[in-house]
Amino acid sequence: MESGTRPVKGRRKMIANMTPALQPGVFVFCSTFNNEAAGETLKLAKGSFIEDEGMSLILPKGEADRLGLSYDTPMRQITLMVFSSLTGVGLTAAVSGELAREKIPANVVAASQHDHIFVPADKAEAAMEILRALQARAQSDAPRS
Repeated sequence: MESGTRPVKGRRKMIANMTPALQPGVFVFCSTFNNEAAGETLKLAKGSFIEDEGMSLILPKGEADRLGLSYDTPMRQITLMVFSSLTGVGLTAAVSGELAREKIPANVVAASQHDHIFVPADKAEAAMEILRALQARAQSDAPRS
């Protein structure tokens, strides 16, 4: 994070500045219930979360295949490039709502700098179009100075 950079907090401002970027690669959500296996795969993970049932991981699909881990749907990652505040309200709801209207599942991961939306790989381009249109609408609604 750049010195002096402040996270964006207002709903309209977050949406108007979200600038979705489709990241390279295909990812899958996996679970491991073996602590030893979790330690080995954690260093390969794009993200992780400890749940009561075990460790959930977001892995590159190729790594999950190599490790023999089971998964459901291959996903693509869309990063919202706005530096959104963790206490900002409305960005996740707006993004997931727009995608839901078009029946595109959205798995949202909030990190300290950006939000990341994982969508089915075969729907990634459609999701990008929807998010760009949402951003354009928010920009056109912006107050003019």
